[in-house]
Amino acid sequence: MTNVIVVIGVGSIGQAIARRVSAGKKVLLADLRQEVADAAAKTLSDAGFDVTSATVDVSSRPSVEALVRQAAALGEVVGVIHAAGVSPSQASPETILRVDMYGTALVLEQFGNVIARGGSCVVIASQSGHRLPPLSVAQNNALATTPVEELLNLPFLQPGQVTDSLHAYQLSKRGNSLRVMAEAVRWGKRGARVNTISPGIIITPLANDELKGPRGAGYRRMIEVSAAGRAGTPDEVGTVGALLMGPDGAFISGSDILMDGGVTAAYWYGELTPAEG
Repeated sequence: MTNVIVVIGVGSIGQAIARRVSAGKKVLLADLRQEVADAAAKTLSDAGFDVTSATVDVSSRPSVEALVRQAAALGEVVGVIHAAGVSPSQASPETILRVDMYGTALVLEQFGNVIARGGSCVVIASQSGHRLPPLSVAQNNALATTPVEELLNLPFLQPGQVTDSLHAYQLSKRGNSLRVMAEAVRWGKRGARVNTISPGIIITPLANDELKGPRGAGYRRMIEVSAAGRAGTPDEVGTVGALLMGPDGAFISGSDILMDGGVTAAYWYGELTPAEG
């Protein structure tokens, strides 16, 4: 049976991981916009990959369910790369929570129902989730385990509690890693694994939007004071994604890999103060 890798959000990071894990497999590239999915499909197809493209709105249950059906019709789903999301400079708090938090939980729920034994998933979270102050045990449990359709009804996610896009983004990305930890239990019963990667500033179109946006000076400051002293590349995230999805990462599930060049370390214990984060 054909092995299928599903990529949701076909930007630079999604493509970089796909290139590392998809040789000899069928690749289903899904994005909110068909033209974006088609452009990525052409790039990967020209590089020798067997590619099909599709549209998906991760904030819509019917849309995600349709993508799962399409993927399952192609063969056995052995890998999912979930890299869809919006950034603080791109959207309102409500949209960020709907796409980044609810959408991720929905993708994990639905693909967790079809993932093959031995399969794996990588969710792209963010260093921002590591800069949110600690939540209560009850809040952690709520983000991890609340049924998907009830998730956005949690009291601490309401507009009066989440008043800016950065806070919504931080909550969403913290929620992603917590959700993945809980889902790893369910996926494990199918013999499959799921993990998050929390990248720092990786040079992608989204990051360039941030660097040019209202928080641009803060982002440049993060790079300046980090141990690496530079931004990261999609290929570096691809290397970690390949580890987590491949046989060398077979003992890793429910984990979050922070790869930010040392920015979070500088935020909590170095020159980058919390006020700058």
